[in-house]
Formats: sequence, C-alpha cells, structure tokens
Amino acid sequence: MAFDSIFKADLFQGQTVIVTGGGSGIGRCTAHELAAFGASVILGGRKPQKLQQVAAEIAEDGGTAHWLACDIRDEEAVTALVTQIIREHGPIHGLVNNAGGQYPSPLASINQKGFETVLRTNLVGGFLMAREVFNQSMNKHGGAIVNMLADMWGGMPGMGHSGAARSGMDNFTKTAAFEWGYAGVRVNAVAPGWIASSGMDTYEGAFKAVIPTLREHVPLKRIGTESEVSAAIVFLLSPAAAFISGSTLRIDGAASLGSRAWPLHKAQPPSEPFNGFHRAYLPDVLKTEH
Repeated sequence: MAFDSIFKADLFQGQTVIVTGGGSGIGRCTAHELAAFGASVILGGRKPQKLQQVAAEIAEDGGTAHWLACDIRDEEAVTALVTQIIREHGPIHGLVNNAGGQYPSPLASINQKGFETVLRTNLVGGFLMAREVFNQSMNKHGGAIVNMLADMWGGMPGMGHSGAARSGMDNFTKTAAFEWGYAGVRVNAVAPGWIASSGMDTYEGAFKAVIPTLREHVPLKRIGTESEVSAAIVFLLSPAAAFISGSTLRIDGAASLGSRAWPLHKAQPPSEPFNGFHRAYLPDVLKTEH
C-alpha cells in the first residue's frame, strides 16, 4: 500500500528536502508524502530511534530517506547538520520546519526556563535551520521553506509560551520571504488547528480530558488529519505555489474565526476528512469515540 495523494508521483524527483521533527506526527506523515513523490527526504530530530523507524518505513514503501539526529536549538549543531547534508546530498531544495513542542500551563505558572525552552524549540530552532539552509545552499540555488505554526490567532490561553513562539514564527516567515525573495527562495507557513496526531497522547490531566470534545468548537465539527496538513505543506513546496511567499495557511476547519455572539450549529452531516496516509493511526485519546 502506498501514500494516497492528490499530487503527481514525480513531483519532487531529484530534490532533497529536510523535515525536522520527522520522527512522529505531522512530520512523519509529511516525510512519507514527499518521499512518495521522489524526494530524497532528510529526517531531523532529537530521537534517533524514531527517525530510524520512519526512515525504515519510507524505504519499505519504496522511497528514499536518511536521518540525522540534531538538537535544532543548538546553533553549532544546526550549522554542522546543514553542512553535512549538503556535503552528502548536494543542494537543499526544501525545508519543512516542523520540529516543536509545548506543554499546557497557565501563564502565571510558567517559569523563565519553561518559557524560554518553548521559545527556543518553536521559534529559535526554526530560525537557525532556515538561516543555515539559506546561507549555505538556497541563496545560491533558490528553494522553498515551510514553517510550522498553530492556531494562536486569538491568543493561546493555557499555552502562552507556545503562542508567543508561533506568533514570532509567523512574523519571521513574512520577514524571511521579503529578505530572501531575491534569491528565488519562498517562505511560507501552515497553522494547523486540532489535528489527530500522536502529539495528542503526550498531554495529561484536565487538558487530556478536553481533547475528545474539541470537535464541538470547530465549525466543520471534526478534528483534522495529518494528511490534510501534509497536503498543504506539499502544495507550498511545489511549483504550483511558485508565486506564493510570506503567507500562512490556516488548516483548522475555521475554528480560529467567528465570535461567541454567533453560536455554532450542530453537525449535519459532518465534513468528510481526507486521509491519504496509509500508515496513520488514531491517537489513543480519541479512540474512546469510536
């Protein structure tokens, strides 16, 4: 069985694309889809075992993937990583800045270390990856970068550190698109809402209990799939998006819109999800619904 995508099979043939956070969730799905189109995918992340597993999955499906462990928050490590990739694989055509993470907490309970750690993971690390890919490769050959945001448009209560980081990445996306456009480099971002991904199983306590009810707050009355985010990333990397740069694409079922003054209707019938990822699995926290 192969990735069931709407894009043509040889879309990224001969191209090298880096996917950070490629060992799980949306990054894993995106890596599979890119590999299915002929890309040589470089998986980056902190946990070698997860990266190895995904690389093995891609190889089993007939694709090409390599992995390199790296902490993207470490400037010297990022510089060395990009240098190694170029030495071993040639020019870098695409970068998916997917790596990230956060934990639920009200602002009043977040200490400086926790706040800075989330900013370094979700903002500084992405900046370092993009800067090095641009300076070492894309400023000579062009390319496309897609950054990862979240639904933080109305603030991000309960995860203020992540909201601050994602807002910063949105602004960085716009700045990089403007500054690097002369070199044929496009920089865009995706902002997923609630997505059925492995990351959901990392939450605990009261926040975990809320997850199965989130669909009620989405106008489309469902949670999104990893494939729906991956498809948007692939589009933004593709030639079809050749004149799109500095944009952020929301993938949230319209959950970031509206106001409390306008109540949501009951679902009838529900929006049909797109799920082309043949290796996708439902997070445990959502299994009680089925």
